[in-house]
Amino acid sequence: MQSTYITKGRPSTHGDSYQLNTTTMIRHAARTYPEQEIVYRTADGGWDRYTYGESYLRICQAANALRRLGVGPGDVVGILDWNSRRHFELYWAIPGLAAVMLQMNLRLAPEDLGYVTDHSEASWILVDETLLPIAEKLAPLVPQVKGWIVMTDRPLSQISTTLTNVHHFEDLLRAEDKHIDWPMVDETSAYSACYTTGTTGRPKGIYYSHRGIYLHTLAMDSVIGMSSDDTAMLITPMFHGQCWGLPQAAVQAMAKVVLPGRYVAEDTSVLVDAMIEEKVTVANGAPAIFTPMLEYIRSLDNKPDFSRARLLSGATEPSLSLMRGFYDLTGADIIHAYGATETTPLVTVNKGLKPSLREVLSDEQTWNRKRCQGLMVSGVDFRLVDGAGKDVPFDGISQGEVLLRGPWIIEKYHKLDDDGDRFLDGYWRSGDVGTIDQHGYLKLTDRLKDVIKSGGEWISSIDMENALIAHPRIRDAAVVGIEHPKWQERPVALLVTDDGTELPLDEIHEVLTPNFAKWQLPDTALFLETLPRTSVGKLDKKSIRATYKDIYKDI
Repeated sequence: MQSTYITKGRPSTHGDSYQLNTTTMIRHAARTYPEQEIVYRTADGGWDRYTYGESYLRICQAANALRRLGVGPGDVVGILDWNSRRHFELYWAIPGLAAVMLQMNLRLAPEDLGYVTDHSEASWILVDETLLPIAEKLAPLVPQVKGWIVMTDRPLSQISTTLTNVHHFEDLLRAEDKHIDWPMVDETSAYSACYTTGTTGRPKGIYYSHRGIYLHTLAMDSVIGMSSDDTAMLITPMFHGQCWGLPQAAVQAMAKVVLPGRYVAEDTSVLVDAMIEEKVTVANGAPAIFTPMLEYIRSLDNKPDFSRARLLSGATEPSLSLMRGFYDLTGADIIHAYGATETTPLVTVNKGLKPSLREVLSDEQTWNRKRCQGLMVSGVDFRLVDGAGKDVPFDGISQGEVLLRGPWIIEKYHKLDDDGDRFLDGYWRSGDVGTIDQHGYLKLTDRLKDVIKSGGEWISSIDMENALIAHPRIRDAAVVGIEHPKWQERPVALLVTDDGTELPLDEIHEVLTPNFAKWQLPDTALFLETLPRTSVGKLDKKSIRATYKDIYKDI
């Protein structure tokens, strides 16, 4: 373990006073690849395109407009928008002024969104026209907001809203110069703010520095191997953890960018069609998005060639059937990655095999290894600790909580004095339980709060869920531990089948038996139409446990 004490050596002669800030990324891309395309979906569902050079001029205008409205260093500016070209422009315009870009999760309840806006002290909010109903519900809760900027292709005279002090984004841009003298922003200044989804208590604020974003971007480009030959589609919401850092990584690599705008999980054909048309090679998403995309691909007479595509999958562990399905039908590689809002988010990436394993593992073993979260990204320091805070060995068997530290890992939460229990010896406590094997691969086994404790032994709900999804008729699965009068907790399986019919418990046990002991098998299986999920698509196990807490009460 590396010491947290900083030792000062002989001074260097490098340009250490030159600050690592994000403005340099977009400025360099516009200078060197001004012709590179940015493709974006329009409000009417069509597609349009412009270039890095044209985008940069609008970014300069947007920054000038915000400055004219009084936005300056340290001010917080919120964004309520889809994955649009305007959202992309604001990724650079707001932080370029040393202001803070507040990523506003439009799926939060008004009360939580109001808390986030108030807690961050946001002064201005930019809102897409289609999201005005959310803004209008929010406005009474945030009287400190000075004004609202509506983003639309329609004239402001055609927009009906109850908001006050309303400006029109395009009108503001037209009035501004296309050039700006950017400040040299201190690299430790906050670039953006993102708040956790608040499954436990109020949302907690994470403020990312320019330095952290810059170094995270370099690391991401390195492990993914992005270049100007790539086309990156931003599928993950841009209001969620900087879209996992893909916008910055794409710009740093000077790749072509595709912005899909507004879409719904039930209709992901638009994503697949755009991937085919624009020859997308890098995209990010979650199994909840990739699964319907795969179903759509199966319906196509001519299967697309995605053999160059790297699909970054997070949120939950992708199933083997999903990964093999994409590979067999399209050649695409689903890359399992791991991180959190608190980690910017990249921590591990499972891209390819280590050279030492390529000639050792069988095809089946290779596919099973893809289920791991992968190898730690260079720059991230990590530990596994037991309940007493003692390190456990990296043997692939011993389980411990994942602890993380590094230049893009948080050291504290914003304006939260009682966060000490989330840190240990300078490391952020992830709350995730896992193992690390002798080859360095992390495999998460559960969340600390989701580990099923039965008869003094632990059962991994994640492993059981993935085993259940392997059944050809099971579309979705959640496994939770429910209090039991004899065994402390017993697993309950909640299942969604393709045709809505139930499966016998014996059949469920049969699919689990190869990987689980008899005592670990669930005593109860419930069949639902859908499973409850959080605003970022994760299983809402807190809600599930609360709903079914009395299922074993009378045993």
